[in-house]
Amino acid sequence: MRIPILRLGKILLASIQTDLSDNDVLQFQNDVVNTIAETETLGIAIDITSLDVVDSFMARVINDTARMARLLGAEVIICGIRPYVAMTLVEMGRDLIAADCSFNLDQGLKMLKQLISKRGDADLDGAEDDVQRA
Repeated sequence: MRIPILRLGKILLASIQTDLSDNDVLQFQNDVVNTIAETETLGIAIDITSLDVVDSFMARVINDTARMARLLGAEVIICGIRPYVAMTLVEMGRDLIAADCSFNLDQGLKMLKQLISKRGDADLDGAEDDVQRA
């Protein structure tokens, strides 16, 4: 199953709506990294609000994906970590140190815009008007 990656100007949005197999998670990582490189993306919001469980492999791949995105010059925000998922990740010793986290997607997009603005990389005005499938 491929996760759709939407482009909002220079920001990408990926919303994981269902549990993924290990192969699906790796395909998602590959799609994210390639899309960032192809579109010169400045930031990505990865929304995991719908996930009830994040296993250690998925947590590691999301963390690695965030690190890869940063190496390519994109800021990363993980949105919508549920309390149970957060507790499980901490108990497993996993943390998402390569990415900032936000309570929800709206807050995550605001955080991304602030991070990108601080870098002075681009003018993001009107980014919401440019919604496309990446």
